[in-house]
Amino acid sequence: MKKKIVILGFLGTQLDGGPRTAGRWEKWRPSVSLLQHEDLMVDRFELLASALHDGLARQIEEDMQAVSPQTVVQRHTLPISDWWDFEDVYSQLFDFARNYPFDTENEEYWVHITTGTHVAQICLFLMTEARYFPGRLLQTSPPRRAGPGNPGEYVLIDLDLSRYDQIAQRFSNAQREGVEFLKSGIATRNPHFNLMIDEIEHVAARSRAPMLLMGPTGAGKSFLARRVYELKKARHQVDGAFVEINCATLHGDGAGSTLFGHVKGAFTGAASDRPGLLRTAHKGLLFLDEIGELGLDEQAMLLKAVEEKRFLPMGGDHEVRSDFQLIAGTNRDLAREVAAGRFREDLFARINLWTYALPGLGERPEDIEPNLDYLLAQFGAENGAMVRFNTEARQQYMRFAASPDALWNGNFRDLSASVTRMATLADTGRITAPIVAAEIARLQRQWRPLAEGARPAASLDNLFDEEALEQIDLFDRMQLESVISVCLQSKTMSDAGRKLFAASRLGKAKPNDADRLKKYLARFGLEWDQVS
Repeated sequence: MKKKIVILGFLGTQLDGGPRTAGRWEKWRPSVSLLQHEDLMVDRFELLASALHDGLARQIEEDMQAVSPQTVVQRHTLPISDWWDFEDVYSQLFDFARNYPFDTENEEYWVHITTGTHVAQICLFLMTEARYFPGRLLQTSPPRRAGPGNPGEYVLIDLDLSRYDQIAQRFSNAQREGVEFLKSGIATRNPHFNLMIDEIEHVAARSRAPMLLMGPTGAGKSFLARRVYELKKARHQVDGAFVEINCATLHGDGAGSTLFGHVKGAFTGAASDRPGLLRTAHKGLLFLDEIGELGLDEQAMLLKAVEEKRFLPMGGDHEVRSDFQLIAGTNRDLAREVAAGRFREDLFARINLWTYALPGLGERPEDIEPNLDYLLAQFGAENGAMVRFNTEARQQYMRFAASPDALWNGNFRDLSASVTRMATLADTGRITAPIVAAEIARLQRQWRPLAEGARPAASLDNLFDEEALEQIDLFDRMQLESVISVCLQSKTMSDAGRKLFAASRLGKAKPNDADRLKKYLARFGLEWDQVS
């Protein structure tokens, strides 16, 4: 049995309205005209209106019944005070839909979106898409040639996008193109890495929140951050520049000045105003690599800038604004840095919403070969010469690259340098077995000190036996663990001492940080070589 057709729509105070004269039949009126289509049999029309337009609603009802006596017209008065208030309109429509006796087995519902305010039309669209109105959208348009009895045209819009293969395919293609762009077209094979890039593409397209990229040096944090920026710019989500800084290069007053800028005379040598990198990144993306190296003061200023988009330049009395998006990079475990008091907990919480750990090259052996091809193509584009491996040479290099003997401590930087050397030596455009053998020997020499020097990192468990450890108070144990952590991250004993005694050394005419650290370690029978 064919279902009955029921139309739900707003009274059009402008399109349906007009003087109550014979001339009104010369005008196209969407609600009335719908019932004038000879091929359309409407069983019922639910006419939604406000009490303010009760007279017009009655007139339209009479005219609708005059042109289609078989159609039942039911007027519904909605208590909407402001038809341009989204919350008010949506709430009233929601209540109407919840109480309406829909009978989808016997009735087919068409939701008319041509009449009503734009807000009302949007609400109808959203509620139909969400299936609060279990029907299809109905759109009408006036006739190309005006005249009595010409009802214009109507079209039904089905919101089931799964039926529109071409539309679905375009969305799928756009997402796939975004993922390939982030990977620079490299056909990576590591499942974990590919899933991570899929999510980063999704987040980059929908979020302005900070992103944190973790991973060892050379894992590609800077490269990925720039690709995220370029993807956002291509999609018109940023208008400004990509600004990058390695926080490990920032020290003292220069750190605050570089990031937040300064006013003239803020400190010795400040001969003119400086905008700072945060202002340079306005409407763009700021990449702070090695963010764990920032001082606590700079961390506090950065938190305010990220949360409020405003901050004080050094020496300034007036705040400045900068609406930038932030990506941070680090090779440290920031959670441990927070526990040790070296990184602000509130800043970590703010940048830890979207956190991704980039695996090193050694953790992605299956991705060495596609990256090898990418680097060779990149070398060829930059130098105007195509370079390829001989079959034997390629197999020889891949056997070594994926073996335990290949440390790849510099990750993709090591691989890039290796490919550049071999491609440069390939006189005829072919990388041969002798070139590969020489490169493998070079890499082994480069990594030998690391392999020979590898030993467990200093910790209380491997510095003291169980009996000796029990003799150390918990307070001293926790303090000693923090001291050892700083020593492990420092190149010399003096460097470690400067970090550990940064505050108290300012009050000494001749600070001897190395001596102070040496005496502290001696209290526990330790020496620098054991904890460095």
